[in-house]
Amino acid sequence: MIATATIPPEILHIVAIAIKSTPTKSMSINLSKAHNLAWRKFLTAHVLLIEQIERDLAQADLPPLSWYDVLFALSEAPEHKLRLHELAQAMLLTRSNLTRLVDRLEVAGLIQREQCSSDRRGAFAVIADEGHKMLDRMWVVYGQGIEKYFACHLDTTEVKLLIKILNRLTNPTNS
Repeated sequence: MIATATIPPEILHIVAIAIKSTPTKSMSINLSKAHNLAWRKFLTAHVLLIEQIERDLAQADLPPLSWYDVLFALSEAPEHKLRLHELAQAMLLTRSNLTRLVDRLEVAGLIQREQCSSDRRGAFAVIADEGHKMLDRMWVVYGQGIEKYFACHLDTTEVKLLIKILNRLTNPTNS
């Protein structure tokens, strides 16, 4: 059973549609049952794996995975900072959702906002020293979760194949 409290509503909606969607004779979509099943399994696996890792983070009294994603994006960025719209793109979030998330991280002392000298309206999100420390603490639990719930189910050949497939899906011009 999926505990829906930690899953964003837009993900639940997508999974619900995917689970309910089965090709019918009246549809003009040329989607095989196997492809549809693969799609549903992909979405379901994603939700379940993220939920398990979120649960592990909560049990370790750590923030949610979305905080890790922001901190990681900032830690990887040049000078450890990104404009808010760049961070929103990296996080695949709307600007308003990101603003609320950044507000929470700022209140927690994990990031700071820095005014952009070339654009008074613009601001950077900058990871703070405490943000780096939190990122390291969260990675211990997150990395263990990836290993426990995902990596242990794939051999080397499957990992290479999965990377190839996901690269093709995420970079369609490179296929």
